[in-house]
Amino acid sequence: MESVALEPSLYTVKAVFILDNDGNRLLAKYYDPDLYPSMKEQKNFERNVFNKTHKTDSEIAFLEGMTIVYKTSIDLFFYVVGSAQENELMLMAVLNCLFDTLSLMLRKNVEKRCLLDNMDGVFLVVDEIIDGGVILESDPQQVIQKVNFRVDENPLSEQSVAQHISQKLAMTSGVLQSAKDQIKWSILK
Repeated sequence: MESVALEPSLYTVKAVFILDNDGNRLLAKYYDPDLYPSMKEQKNFERNVFNKTHKTDSEIAFLEGMTIVYKTSIDLFFYVVGSAQENELMLMAVLNCLFDTLSLMLRKNVEKRCLLDNMDGVFLVVDEIIDGGVILESDPQQVIQKVNFRVDENPLSEQSVAQHISQKLAMTSGVLQSAKDQIKWSILK
């Protein structure tokens, strides 16, 4: 039996994708142009991966010569794909970093609606963790810092409508009181 020595490489991640609970693509980044060059081949691969993994409780799968680590959350499936010889622990570190960073960014509300509402941030997170298949970061706190995401800068969809209205009413009543005072003093002069 012949042993083939593989050259070490920094290009460990072949693809990252997030699917909804129906297997539809929400985000996908393929880093190896030779792996699945067309959109049709990519979606076919994603469908095969989803069909194999969506009813199981394990965290790793081997399909089409690829090592796939995955995680589910409410109505989302997160996948990180590497070659068959890739270290599963490294791929899992990338997956955990992605999931934990999104959990921080979305305030532990990692579900389809929130993910779609913050898709620009999701792409930034993926780009900070992986660049061209090379793992750049595996610490969620560092990724959040690098994308410069502030938890207090949340959009209206994240904030309750009641809080938003009460803040606007407080600002409006302050402006009205100031206007009343100015009118009163201009009349009395």
